[in-house]
Amino acid sequence: MTSVLRPLVAVIAGSVLATSLFAQAPAIAFPAASPAGSIKQKVGVADLEVSYNRPSARGRTVFGGLVPYDAIWRTGADTATRLKLSTPAKLNGTAVPAGTYELFTIPGKAEWTVILQAAKERPQWGSYAYDQKNDTVRFTAKPVALAAPVESLTFEVADLTAGSATLALAWEKTRVPITVEIDNAGALVPQIEAVMAAGGDIKPMTYFGSAMFYYENNLDLDKALAWMDAGLATQPKAYWMIYRKGLLLAKKGDKAGAIAAAKLSMELAAQETRGAELKQEYTRLNQALIDSLK
Repeated sequence: MTSVLRPLVAVIAGSVLATSLFAQAPAIAFPAASPAGSIKQKVGVADLEVSYNRPSARGRTVFGGLVPYDAIWRTGADTATRLKLSTPAKLNGTAVPAGTYELFTIPGKAEWTVILQAAKERPQWGSYAYDQKNDTVRFTAKPVALAAPVESLTFEVADLTAGSATLALAWEKTRVPITVEIDNAGALVPQIEAVMAAGGDIKPMTYFGSAMFYYENNLDLDKALAWMDAGLATQPKAYWMIYRKGLLLAKKGDKAGAIAAAKLSMELAAQETRGAELKQEYTRLNQALIDSLK
């Protein structure tokens, strides 16, 4: 090899060796400044999900400082926060169709504007490309002062009921609650009616569940009672459902029928072999129903 080529070969060999060494070096997982977070919650028949990145205060003034008042905010860090609803809902009284949305806000001292835009497949980075013409809905929310500061941006679901909840954002000394309302009846009644109309091999628990849904939502009690009886026809000793039939009868104003159902439920519960707890529970429940009808 000539003296001219030797340095060139050495440089190439060194580059190959360096590349090989770098390729073998393990990746380092550094802590994220604003780690990704998410919450999922079933609210009635709806699935609610929020995906976001969680910035920290780190001693800074957040609202009115790091996050200016009266300006659009991605409501998190990095990509815009996403809100997913599997069914239509009302947020602070505003109707929102089912779907996945990017959630923006305009923080204010006395009032926040909450904005939802239909999310695209590729998440939007920040709010830099935000355009009001793409808004799906806007509504307002009232911020609440917190007694104790929250270091990292936090979304939570509280005040959960069968058809509502509070979705709240909290950071530093501010909490912003948003009421979520789900129309369970609007979503389920068409399904229930279709299944019942089709007939066929309907499971006992479908009858029971449908009957109790109508009972709990003050719907057609005659239908509910018919479905309860249809379910009990296949499980005549199901004392836990006979008790609920008593509830239905009581709600219909049939005191005698309700008391008879409660007494039968107690008699059958007394034969329970799976433990004293069930006997005691249904004795207590049925006696309470009887006492309420005297």
